[in-house]
Amino acid sequence: MRIGLAGTGRIGAFHARTLAALDGVDDLVLADLDAGVAQRVADEVGVSAAPTIEALLDGGLDAFVITAGTAAHADLIEAAVSRDIPTFCEKPVALDLERTIALAELEARSQVPVHIGFQRRFDRGYTRVRDAVADGEIGFVHTVRAATMDQAPPHAAYLPTSGGLFRDCSVHDFDIIRFVTGREVRRVFAVGANKGDPFFTEAGDVDTAAATLVLDDDTLVSVTATRYNGAGHDVRMEVHGSAGTLGVGHDASLAVTSAEEGVTWPTGPRHWSFMERFLPAYVAELTAFVDVARGTTPSPCTVADALQAFRTAEACARSMASGAPVDLADIPTASADLRVQ
Repeated sequence: MRIGLAGTGRIGAFHARTLAALDGVDDLVLADLDAGVAQRVADEVGVSAAPTIEALLDGGLDAFVITAGTAAHADLIEAAVSRDIPTFCEKPVALDLERTIALAELEARSQVPVHIGFQRRFDRGYTRVRDAVADGEIGFVHTVRAATMDQAPPHAAYLPTSGGLFRDCSVHDFDIIRFVTGREVRRVFAVGANKGDPFFTEAGDVDTAAATLVLDDDTLVSVTATRYNGAGHDVRMEVHGSAGTLGVGHDASLAVTSAEEGVTWPTGPRHWSFMERFLPAYVAELTAFVDVARGTTPSPCTVADALQAFRTAEACARSMASGAPVDLADIPTASADLRVQ
């Protein structure tokens, strides 16, 4: 199988190494807006590079992986689908709701599979809890707590194109909440604050946020996120049911020090980045995409799935701005809905 990868920054180089080691990937070709960077990464990984992304797309690919900057995602998805190339794209699929809806509609009209990169769906902890919820092992679910806490903030230059904390960071929680519970979000109320570097405020963003979600079966969900978690990169979920509780991320790497006398757990080592925290999930995710590209399995996370998570992020951003709850029914799901706003 000949796979092309566009975008050879940090996550692109990371995915390139993973893809190069997978069974069934016979030829991996990289490209970037900066051809020199693509060639350097290709040399490091031991694969080849194309002179441009356009040349890559026209190079007889069996599959295409998008790890370019967020602003390029939508155009690249459209370009690949128009060439009938099965495509993997890191989240988000677009910078705004309107373009995300347009891509979901394109996907619905097309027979070309598109797999969006929400890697938590391939983490064994989350899949274990999903199975427990589906099987009724923990009874009826009444409360979910989800958190994503980055150890350190991104560079200031990243913020203007990030979409904001809810769309960039918490969107992973919004997707995995749907995945684990099998339910949809009905209403949100969100708040945010800045206590760190001023560039967050200057970019119209927040460095810390919290949201309460009400699911369509009245399950209550709390979601928190921050860019300043000096203890380490901390991503976890607790699902509380009438017959039991299960947690994800509650292992020896948990970035918490107990205040209880005599307690030495967790023992570490801690994680310091999302790539370290989810390494096995990333490998499983790209392995699954190879099967999607072969046509042996459907996409495990479609553009339609990404749209639902993005709609929740959009609702939270609107709620934070207005100071009022927002119903998901008021967030468009199709182009026609946008036209009547």
